Amino acid sequence: MSMLDTKDRQLLELLYRNARLPLKTIAARVGLARSSVRERVARLENSGIIRGYRAEVAWPVSTGVVQVYFSVRLLRTPATALVRRLHERREFERCCSIGGDVDLLIAASAESMLALNELRDWLATQAEVAAVSTLVVLNEDFRR
Repeated sequence: MSMLDTKDRQLLELLYRNARLPLKTIAARVGLARSSVRERVARLENSGIIRGYRAEVAWPVSTGVVQVYFSVRLLRTPATALVRRLHERREFERCCSIGGDVDLLIAASAESMLALNELRDWLATQAEVAAVSTLVVLNEDFRR
């Protein structure tokens, strides 16, 4: 999809803020018929602009979930095999290739500090990894 018009941008902004809005509500806010909104959403999904919908979860403190970011320096880039292995493990939630002294920034979660340590050890022993730094999340102040 090459160009987004004003209605597409309004629709995307509404869905970005609340993906559970009913089509009827979206249609009223952007000034289109419900069927037109449905068609636009389908087109945006098929084109890859809307990549998915997710639940933002505010884990209760009592669950014992430990959130962490790993900053990883690699021996060489790219490390596509490592990224595939990371994607296969549910503990790794997000992986970004970045520029600078760090090659990968990885968001992960574990059920305990022991599980986190085991996850870090696994990551550090991967053949492509030169060094790992662990940044434990103390509090998530906001997320967009």
